[in-house]
Formats: sequence, structure tokens, C-alpha cells
Amino acid sequence: MLKIAVMGGRETVMGFKALGLDVFPVEEAEAKETLRRLAHGADGSNYAIIYVEENLAAVLETEIDKYKDKITPAIILIPGKNGSLGLGQNALRAAVERAVGSDIL
Repeated sequence: MLKIAVMGGRETVMGFKALGLDVFPVEEAEAKETLRRLAHGADGSNYAIIYVEENLAAVLETEIDKYKDKITPAIILIPGKNGSLGLGQNALRAAVERAVGSDIL
């Protein structure tokens, strides 16, 4: 069964636990290894979607780029407790442009 994971700072991810999602509160130092483990199903779990807090995404940019053309997992950037950095919107714009062939947003 495919699952959904949320990865980011404790303040950001704990609300998602109430929704039944798997949450992974991480710091920047452990973020890369956690993302790899979730994306490759190293713990036996199969995640279709991994939400990543934008603060971590800035640090994990090259790692996230490895998965942008794969079907699963879909890595979606979400704003952190301090608001949006605009990274999620930029990633969405780039994905739409790749799919459609031009920037329609």
C-alpha cells in the first residue's frame, strides 16, 4: 500500500500526524539520508508522495532533482512555520512547463 510522508521541522510536520500521514521531524544534518530512505523504501514502506518543508528543500535541491522525472515518489514542497519561500511555487511552475511545453501559470 502506498503511503504519504511529511518531512521537515517538528513544528511543521506534527499537524500532519493528526491527518494520519507518516511524519519525519528532521534537522538539516539528517535530511538527505532521511529523504533517500523514504524515496527508496529502505524501511519497507512505499511512499507515493513525500512532502518536504521548503527550508529543507533549499538544502536538498540536488537530491530532490534526482526524483523530479520519476513517477514515484512525488516530492512536493510545502511552506514551513515561517511562511513560504516561494520554492514550492517555482517547482510547480517548472513541472507544468515541462509537461505543457510553456509557462502557462
